[in-house]
Amino acid sequence: MKPSPRIRSLWRNLFRRSRVEVDLDQELRAYVDELAEEKRAAGMEPGEARRKALLETGGVEQVKESVREVRAGALLETVIQDVRYGARTLFRSPGSTAAAIVALALGIGASTAIFSVVNAVLIRPLPYGHPERIAVILHGGSQPVSPANLAAWRKASRSFRRMGAAEGWNPNLTGSDRPENLSAVRVTSEIFSMLEVPPLLGRFFLPGEDEPGRDHSVVLGHGLWSRRFGADPKIVGRRITLNGEPYTVVGVMPPSFHFPPFWNQSAEIWAPLALSPRFASQGESLRVFGEIAPGSTRESAAAEMASITDALERQTPGTNRDVRVRSLKDTVVGNIRPALLVLFAAVAFVLLIACANVAHLLLARAAARQREMAVRTAIGASRSRITRQLLTESLLLAGAGGLGGILIAAWGVHALVAASPGAIPRVATVALDARVLVFTLAISFATGIAFGLAPALALSRRDLTEALREGERGSTEGGARSRLRGFLVGSEFALALVLLVGAGLMIRSLLALQAIDPGFDPRGVLTMVVSVKGTTAEDPARRAAFYQQLLERTRALPGVQAAGAINHLPLAGDIWGWPFEVEGRPPLPAGETQRATYRVVLPGYLETMRVPLVAGRGITSKDVVNSPRVVVINEDFARKHWPAESAIGRRILLAEPERPPVPAVVVGIAKNTVRDLWSSPPSEEMYLAYLQTRSYLESDNSHLQYLTLVVRTGGDPAGLTGAIRGIVGALDRNAPVSEIQTMESVVAGATGQTRFYVVLLGAFAGVALLLAAVGIYGVMAYSVSRRTHEIGIRMALGARPGEVLRLVVRQGLVVALAGTAAGAAGAAGLTRLMGALLYGVAPTDLFTFAVVSGLLIAVAVFASWLPARRATRIDPLSALRYE
Repeated sequence: MKPSPRIRSLWRNLFRRSRVEVDLDQELRAYVDELAEEKRAAGMEPGEARRKALLETGGVEQVKESVREVRAGALLETVIQDVRYGARTLFRSPGSTAAAIVALALGIGASTAIFSVVNAVLIRPLPYGHPERIAVILHGGSQPVSPANLAAWRKASRSFRRMGAAEGWNPNLTGSDRPENLSAVRVTSEIFSMLEVPPLLGRFFLPGEDEPGRDHSVVLGHGLWSRRFGADPKIVGRRITLNGEPYTVVGVMPPSFHFPPFWNQSAEIWAPLALSPRFASQGESLRVFGEIAPGSTRESAAAEMASITDALERQTPGTNRDVRVRSLKDTVVGNIRPALLVLFAAVAFVLLIACANVAHLLLARAAARQREMAVRTAIGASRSRITRQLLTESLLLAGAGGLGGILIAAWGVHALVAASPGAIPRVATVALDARVLVFTLAISFATGIAFGLAPALALSRRDLTEALREGERGSTEGGARSRLRGFLVGSEFALALVLLVGAGLMIRSLLALQAIDPGFDPRGVLTMVVSVKGTTAEDPARRAAFYQQLLERTRALPGVQAAGAINHLPLAGDIWGWPFEVEGRPPLPAGETQRATYRVVLPGYLETMRVPLVAGRGITSKDVVNSPRVVVINEDFARKHWPAESAIGRRILLAEPERPPVPAVVVGIAKNTVRDLWSSPPSEEMYLAYLQTRSYLESDNSHLQYLTLVVRTGGDPAGLTGAIRGIVGALDRNAPVSEIQTMESVVAGATGQTRFYVVLLGAFAGVALLLAAVGIYGVMAYSVSRRTHEIGIRMALGARPGEVLRLVVRQGLVVALAGTAAGAAGAAGLTRLMGALLYGVAPTDLFTFAVVSGLLIAVAVFASWLPARRATRIDPLSALRYE
């Protein structure tokens, strides 16, 4: 049906009015009602009349669609015009535009780089099937539990669908020319089922494969498979030798697989964990994982476990103390969350300061363009049209800054991953993924609105007459705009102060950490782990001789000053405790034990590490199995148990598995040394003679069949690596050497996390300080240029250059002081969130606040003095002619 003349007329009218707001639906409804009324008047039934009217106006929907298309095309054309005009406007001032883009790129790039870390560590789910259903059950949330615990919990719990356990393992891979000590984990068969990660090749462990007497099987990590076996696709079914025994490879994991992700993160091989013979054991070596059953929550599982462990603790005191249920994600993230959030807040402050600087630039441009906007308003441009044009220019700047930010972030992510300490979990997965790019797009858009809205509104709301008057050259700046500039600069200084205070507190923490006396001298010391598991030296009859010969030959090397050995290095090894009692003291209540950190050493260790002896002697070659048992304790041990008398000659009783306690005479007191953490307070520690410790001399457990060799030299310690490897190989070709490092690198790693935060916060604070200085300089320079006429009049009336200088500097100083005061108040509250990152300094340290405030004020004075000095050189006659 062809449209009626009235329809065609409506079509033409709507097309002509397509650029004007009209309510199409209302007009069309009115027309249909009118047409239906005409048909009813002609005698047609109301329902039929309505139907006919709707049928005849079927073309109106086409009219509506055409009008919508016209409007969309007109809007697109307008947007393209705005973009072209905005680009031309920005290109007219290439210097200031480039400066704005660089500032935004720095802020957006830094924010994107840090967000990529936050995304990888805190936001992105763990790469397992249902990680939210996996919980970790440990003493105190971090300490291992016993096989007896696992057996009892499995039997009593209903909130967990299944429970599994993992235990650390360090087997020696032999059977080739290059023996290697591997970081490995033994797991029960439930673990891989719980994780739901398919293997790259082969299969996982079958139920019952973790029972004693079964053939040994292993699953390889992707890195080990590629490094040692050339990524052989036929590796499944092949036999390898671990600790001198054959193991069959049943699977290979994908490259992204890491488990456990919070402990023993370098594990690259997994083997079944046979626990059934150990279910009565109270030896605490397991990390227990539980899969929460359908219908249960972590909270209900934690409540159930609290009830179970309370009952077990009453039955057997000391076996179920402080058992906590934590989500796997919380356990992985650990204490890193506050640090990452502080860094993210820091880059957000840098971005806000950059936005404030760009807002200064746009305000200055707005002042220069107020006549243009006044003319556009006079010829009919609406406020929304002008605002849209100015926001388009802002978004163009933000888009260019976002593109630059992505380039900076790509470099920054690489630098962050390379420089990050090992304590940051999942840092190897940091990347610019889709979520990070969406974040970059979002903050680019948000920053464009943030720094462009105020100048756009300021221009669009200007009174026409006032705009033309203030647009004259030589006039002073409008009061509203001047206040806005002052607010922006003040906010920059407030944000910069918060950042600088945070960086200052971290610097003071690092200085305090570096001032800690470790109790030994790390300079010139090389360390390496030597294991005899699976070698001929594993034989108890040969084990001690192997290490003694190793020490003798190492001491004979040119440049070697001393050599010794220890089971675990301070800062670089596990902390193991040994139960003991003090002879002559009342026995402890049933179920209670006291433990001290123990170190098993060969003669020469204390001398090599230069650990001073406060009293008595150290471990010597005469302290062997058949001689009286001796022990060297540290100062903290002596102070706690013999505070008012000498500990030398006193005896302690060392618990022995399935044997009566063994008395040991205290023959020496050594200085306190750091333990697992650099900043940990001193604790009870004792040194046992390796040649007297039967568990190390005779046990077949792999974790008792290695020692860490320590060698002191007057030259480069790393230069001894090859020679010592040769000595080990000559003694036993299957004995691997691993974990080769200098003690200086160990100490550096202990403070590496704090140093990493100091570098990042310091860099952000430095950029913030620079941007704040540029901001106040730009505002003062612009203000001087706008007040040229006023300054000329002042000087013509007799004002001296010094008075003009003070006038301009005072104006900048007032703004900086207000911003500094606001920043100090904000920092006093925000820095309390950094408490977990600080050492030896309070979050509200007055010295740091005073130094940072003084620095900011000095920067403000200098940044204001530069344009003020230029103001004093104004020629009054030239200024009076300035129009």
